[in-house]
Amino acid sequence: MLFRSLTNCERYISPELKEKEALILNAEEKIIELEYNLFLEIKKYIKEQLLSLLSTAEILSEIDALCSLSVCAEEYHFIRPSLNENHEIEIKNGRHPVVEKVSNLEYVSNDCIMDPSISTLLITGPNMSGKSTYMRQLAIIIILAQMGSFVPADSANLPIIDKIFTRIGASDDLVSGESTFMVEMKEAKNAICNATENSLILFDELGRGTATYDGMSLASAILEYINKNIKCKTLFSTHYHELTILERKMTNLKNVHVSAKEENGNITFLHKIKSGAVDKSYGIHVAKLAGMPTELLNRANEILNYYESNSKNKKKEDDNIQLTMSFEENKNDPIKEKLAKIDPLHLTPMEALNILYELKATEKEQINEMP
Repeated sequence: MLFRSLTNCERYISPELKEKEALILNAEEKIIELEYNLFLEIKKYIKEQLLSLLSTAEILSEIDALCSLSVCAEEYHFIRPSLNENHEIEIKNGRHPVVEKVSNLEYVSNDCIMDPSISTLLITGPNMSGKSTYMRQLAIIIILAQMGSFVPADSANLPIIDKIFTRIGASDDLVSGESTFMVEMKEAKNAICNATENSLILFDELGRGTATYDGMSLASAILEYINKNIKCKTLFSTHYHELTILERKMTNLKNVHVSAKEENGNITFLHKIKSGAVDKSYGIHVAKLAGMPTELLNRANEILNYYESNSKNKKKEDDNIQLTMSFEENKNDPIKEKLAKIDPLHLTPMEALNILYELKATEKEQINEMP
């Protein structure tokens, strides 16, 4: 028996206990060493099998992706799309698979028909009606089709798209000091400069980040440029209803709108895409749905009526001015008639002076006759 004297006591130990103590104290170090040796052995073995393991992992990942797509296609009723080379989009009852999955409401499917002669859909309609979802829906369907998946629709005949450019949503780049409008313009420029005839461009309310007339002018010019120089498939949503007249100027642009039903001052979004344009955005109705105070909404309606009334009166004044100008331009002008009959190459100096005197006299008579 061994003992060790301490300050206020003595500790007794035996040789057997001393051996156990050494074994326990060294166990952790031996465990770490053993683990490390096993790790080195496994690493060496894996290194020898690396190429076959990578090949196996690649095959398994592909099988996993294909199984996931097949499960989604079966569960959510996707269909096999067909591809064409004539630049035609024909989607019947297309759906946005993510919105359809997470939404608590019944999803409203929509067609997207763009034959070879139509390159642009100009989309108007109320806020919250589904314009952005409709645009994203087309992009997702095209991506799924070109990665070999079935797509969420009743039928789909799609072209091969080489690039998809989007400008959806608004964001400020605070770090670089760029405003929402600058970000908009940079993203639009990227699309315009890099898109080809086989690309897809999605512009959601482009130009809204600046003054109304600036934004409207830029949006109109961008639409004209894309249709004239790029001629790719384009979806362009806007609240600038003045842009809908572009359908008369460009044969490859078509107006569509997201329908809504207004009844007793309330609005119901139908989320259905229909041909033609609308001339209202229903912004105050959306504010009402958001729970704005009634006093505020009533005042907004008063201001809206004031602006709409002034806008109509201004349009009438402009029409009257234009009509008056046209009428005055069409009136017979004796001075112009006399000038039209003169042949300056066959006039003597005296005859020219006489004619000038007559014209001055005629002009004086017209001034005296003015009210």
